[in-house]
Amino acid sequence: MSTPSLWRTPSYLTWLVGDTALGLTRALVGFAFPLIALVVTDDPAQAGAIGGVGLAVAAFSGIVGGVWADRHSRTRLLVLGALIGAVVAGGFMALALADALTFVVLLAIEVVLALRTGVFGMAGEALLKDIVPSGAIGRAQATNQARDAALNLGGGPLGGVLLTVGAWFVGAVLLACQVIALVTAWLLRRHVPGHAPVRAEARRSVFAEAREGFAWLFSRSDLRGVLAIITIINLGLSTAITTVIFSLQQRGFSPTDIGWIAAGAGASMLAGSLLAPWCVAHVRTGILAAVGIAALAAAVVALPFVDALWPTVALLAGGAFLIPALNAGMSGYFMVAVPTHLIGRASSAASLCTAGAAPLAPVLAGVGLAVFGRLPTLLCAAALCALAALLAIASRPLRALPAESGWAAHAERSAPPSVSVTRAD
Repeated sequence: MSTPSLWRTPSYLTWLVGDTALGLTRALVGFAFPLIALVVTDDPAQAGAIGGVGLAVAAFSGIVGGVWADRHSRTRLLVLGALIGAVVAGGFMALALADALTFVVLLAIEVVLALRTGVFGMAGEALLKDIVPSGAIGRAQATNQARDAALNLGGGPLGGVLLTVGAWFVGAVLLACQVIALVTAWLLRRHVPGHAPVRAEARRSVFAEAREGFAWLFSRSDLRGVLAIITIINLGLSTAITTVIFSLQQRGFSPTDIGWIAAGAGASMLAGSLLAPWCVAHVRTGILAAVGIAALAAAVVALPFVDALWPTVALLAGGAFLIPALNAGMSGYFMVAVPTHLIGRASSAASLCTAGAAPLAPVLAGVGLAVFGRLPTLLCAAALCALAALLAIASRPLRALPAESGWAAHAERSAPPSVSVTRAD
């Protein structure tokens, strides 16, 4: 029996519009805030600290978000998260207009936005499994990768243009994005029944429920080794990109020029996303992951020896081509493998494991540039990426992951005999 077209599923289209608005928020904040912090502080270490604290807060508060996504109405959480995001974006715009942005103010705004992302962001990820049939998960993830590529393509140049007008204009666009997210979340509340929230009397501590997500994740022989590889490549790649951005800013390049780094990678990922649905359906996910990680590592290893803007853009764009297929395959397999009632907690556990080291990236980049300089910092990032590539190529559990049609059977074979979890119904 064929699965329905995603483009004829109104709830998925509504979810996609709202999630795209939130994705643009993340792209703009990720690009504009470090540059604003550099202008305000004129110190790469302080700018890196702001980004590092934000990533740490988002990663660890995601544990609470995962529990809440399994406990409560996911659409209600999306509404509340969008409301909070709108208030913060409006506050940032007002402070920018008043020329009141300082290191402390930027740090506080970063922390609040990170809390919002961590606590409420998991609800959107979990809701996708309520909306999309398991047979269409791979296609949905490939579509999401195309969307993310388009955001990467436009996010950097757009952020650069907005910053030429002023930081307040960034806040205005962020506010518009949150309003769109709020409207779509409200529409989803009316049309998506969602899961049955856990009854109040059946709830336990957040720690106890979150632990079940980690227990499920680490019981999986098909996933636990992959997490370490993804953590290492994420740390190396983020450190390299942040180092390049900080270095270009310190050398006098404009935000618009720096935006081409993200635009080049976005253009490459957009092209790669056109192939992602075919790759996910016909190529073993493990092979996609190993080759994709190796391509990223090769680009970062060459980066220390390239100093000009456009060769840097070309290198990172080349390394990013297979990211959509890699991400669509890995995230699609994960969503098929995890039970619906555990999706929030398992997703937050996986996110913490793979992004737990990410807060170190802006700190490594900022301190590395300030103390050692560009070349040693990029060599450190290159070493991390090379290690991840070697581990990916050598990992049997990773290479064994099949193409989309074999996900369900492989996930069932790889499941442990029993894992104790609390169902949401």
